[in-house]
Amino acid sequence: MTPARTPAPTVEPARTRPRVEGEREREILEAALGSLVELGYDRLTFDAVAASAKASKATLYRRWPGKVDLVVDALQLMLGVEADRYPDTGSLRGDLIAQACAKGGLSDDRLIGVFASLLNALHRDPELHNAITNRLIGPKMAISRRVFEAAQRRGEIGPDADLQLLGSLLPAISIHEAMLTGSHPSRERLVTLVDSVVLPACAATVPRG
Repeated sequence: MTPARTPAPTVEPARTRPRVEGEREREILEAALGSLVELGYDRLTFDAVAASAKASKATLYRRWPGKVDLVVDALQLMLGVEADRYPDTGSLRGDLIAQACAKGGLSDDRLIGVFASLLNALHRDPELHNAITNRLIGPKMAISRRVFEAAQRRGEIGPDADLQLLGSLLPAISIHEAMLTGSHPSRERLVTLVDSVVLPACAATVPRG
């Protein structure tokens, strides 16, 4: 007598994790930004964000595996895409002002509060530091470099100039001043910095015949 075979277990097809999308995702990321400014990075929790967004914590975990992913996505939302576009105004001055004053640029009024809440954690949390450097700052610096490379081709910057150094001048001074004063730089202040610091520094790299 042939023994009865044990039925093979039924294998369910793999399920794709549901994603939060569209306006609901934006609401959650906005809630994350607000909680970040209010609580700081160390005290930020999925519970706090979920309560602020009126969402379940499970909903957040289905979309963001951890706090770093949530925070970086929220920063990308805040900084938007306008400041990440190559303005191509035809001049270095025009490009710098267009980028700095676009949505998500240096004049954005939420920028300082959010980055102030991250400052200490950036020095202590390698995962957060690497994520922000690679996913946020790196792409932004690449767009900024295009602006300086174009200026170099037009002869506004010398052929041997340190473009990375020149590209860091405006954000470094602006963010430093903002941290000291607690307020974001105005458009007028950014224009002054471009005219009095960045452009003279660039012009100094052009060989004089």
